[in-house]
Amino acid sequence: MLQWGCQALFASWMVWGAQAEEAPAEGAQKALWSLSPVVAPSIPQGGDFFTHPIDRFLSEHRQELGLKAVGSADKLTLLRRIYLDLVGLAPSPAQQDAFLEDPSPEAYEKVVTQLLESEQHAVRYARHWLDVMRYADADSGMMAAPGIHLWRDWVIGALNEDLPYDDFVQIQLTGRRARERTRMSATGYRSEKEPRPGDMFALGLLSRGAGNHLAINAVDTVSSAFMGMTVACAKCHDHMFDPISQEDYYSMKALFDPLVPRKVTLASAQTLLEAGKVMAEIQKARAPLEKELEALLAPFRQQLYDERVEMLPPDVRAVILKPEKTRSLQEQKIADDYFPILRIDSGKINEILPEEVRVQSQALKKRLDEVSKNHPSPPNIPVFHTLERDPIREGEPSYILTSADPNRPELNHAVKPGWPFADGPMDIREGRIEAFADWLTASKNPLFARVAVNRLWQWHFGSGLHKQPSDFGTQSPMPLHRDLLDWLAAEFISSGYSMKYMHRLIVTSKAYQMASDAGPEFTQARAMDPNNDHYWRFPLNRLEAEVIWDAIHLAADNLDLSIGGPSFTPTDASTPQRRGVYIRRGYSPSRNVTPDFLQAFDVDDGREPCPVRTQTVTAPQSLFLMNSPEVEEASSQFANRLRKLAEGDLGKAVLLAYRLTLARPPTDSEARVAMEYLEGDFERLKHLAWLLFNLDEFIYVR
Repeated sequence: MLQWGCQALFASWMVWGAQAEEAPAEGAQKALWSLSPVVAPSIPQGGDFFTHPIDRFLSEHRQELGLKAVGSADKLTLLRRIYLDLVGLAPSPAQQDAFLEDPSPEAYEKVVTQLLESEQHAVRYARHWLDVMRYADADSGMMAAPGIHLWRDWVIGALNEDLPYDDFVQIQLTGRRARERTRMSATGYRSEKEPRPGDMFALGLLSRGAGNHLAINAVDTVSSAFMGMTVACAKCHDHMFDPISQEDYYSMKALFDPLVPRKVTLASAQTLLEAGKVMAEIQKARAPLEKELEALLAPFRQQLYDERVEMLPPDVRAVILKPEKTRSLQEQKIADDYFPILRIDSGKINEILPEEVRVQSQALKKRLDEVSKNHPSPPNIPVFHTLERDPIREGEPSYILTSADPNRPELNHAVKPGWPFADGPMDIREGRIEAFADWLTASKNPLFARVAVNRLWQWHFGSGLHKQPSDFGTQSPMPLHRDLLDWLAAEFISSGYSMKYMHRLIVTSKAYQMASDAGPEFTQARAMDPNNDHYWRFPLNRLEAEVIWDAIHLAADNLDLSIGGPSFTPTDASTPQRRGVYIRRGYSPSRNVTPDFLQAFDVDDGREPCPVRTQTVTAPQSLFLMNSPEVEEASSQFANRLRKLAEGDLGKAVLLAYRLTLARPPTDSEARVAMEYLEGDFERLKHLAWLLFNLDEFIYVR
């Protein structure tokens, strides 16, 4: 495996740069920024009236260009922005009034504190992290689907307690905090420490890939999410642009090769006893019928099995015919590899059955079904698929895979466990993944903090300071505000990796509190910086699908804010709906797992990490808001709510309708047009509710 110390890395970059026809040496030099140590630059002094460190960095850049920044957003615009950002829910009229009536300079910061302490903040930001870590409730071949929601719930709990980011990552890789892996007895015996209750569920990050090339999925997800590197490009050949070889990729895969899934039952002892009793009764009733069916089909099963064995190569056939107890480990592995070929499915047996035997077989199967139907079903046993190290696999070599096919290893190209950019020999006394996790989360790892704070910035402003949040390699241009990014990364490290501290730091800046609207006096700024790269105004962003869902049902007073639990499919609009983060999503080749609503508003299905959601404007989005049964029902419920709250005053109903959906009162013109449309008829409130749900302002935050 290549060991990438700073000097070796620099040399490799220079060699690569000299060989690439379209990559001058200065380009390779420039790309080194993401791998250079994180050093906090000095906060710019002087300048204009900005005092917040973030604003001092941004202001210095704007002054150099002669860019003028807009002023602060009005209070209600800012309040709606911070609520939708930090908790994903619009402020209530009472919360709007409280903010407007608080004249203190600390009024805004008090709201920020309140929102960061809310358990709904974690629900909101868990969705961001789960996109990056490719959460899905279902996927083709996904073994861990039952109980995978417990990983999502662990992420929510971790964010609620402001678990330090290094622990957040460590636990998802190893199931433990780095300082809590082992313990010493009074006699000097070191043993593995029992993990904290619930931390097992964090391993859903890795077990989510079980059943579908677990180790490859782990490499692709972990490198993208936490290293910000497109390591997956090196599956089939050395990376074309970054200093990551094919050997590096499969060395990293070797870290995860020994992992195997282990199903853990989560029921109480009493539930397990009850389930065992019911299943024993069913099995007892089915046993004589199953025995009769097996005796009927056994000759035909053996006939097919013998035919398949005869087609095997002689050396393999000799292993298969050898009694299992006398096989060596290598022979048993060969037998296991050929099991799928030799397995006889019932459909194949049915094809060769004589008609008389087929009729008997069908009759026995029907009686077996009746036995199962006539017995009570055993209680549901919740399960979770965690991971454990297989000592046999741990002792086996790992290889480079030809064309990334796990079934075609290059047996002459064995690799040792490792990872790109390692700065020394790997210490595996506590485990190979533990060694990697320690390197990954170390404060001296330049990628770890940079990648994380760039994501946090992106989730507040719509795009990161580095525009490619999962690609800090040579193909992405150097950040325009690298000084600010490095300062934030250093601040993140010094804060003990507190994500809530970073949220507060970012949203209390003047840059975050700016207005998004800019009048004609900012024509020059638009021309000089049309993409707002220098943050002279706040960017206009569309809400994500889940927040739109929550906003509709919050207005309808039909949103269930409870925390945790299995995912749901939103089919029954007459019952309370849960927050959008809990909507079932995923992929299946045979059915639509991710609801059309989520797909319309650009939600990925979780097959790949999603660092940035696309923001399209399409007809299906309008059709959902205009014609869907969900919006139709929500409009009726919203109208009923307005009717009750208004107590016979239609003008009050109009005022509340705007405040509950747009977090502001209507303008005089809007109020007049609404009253003219209603014509004094409360029944028409449903149409007003529908209209507000279909305003651009409802699905955008400014």
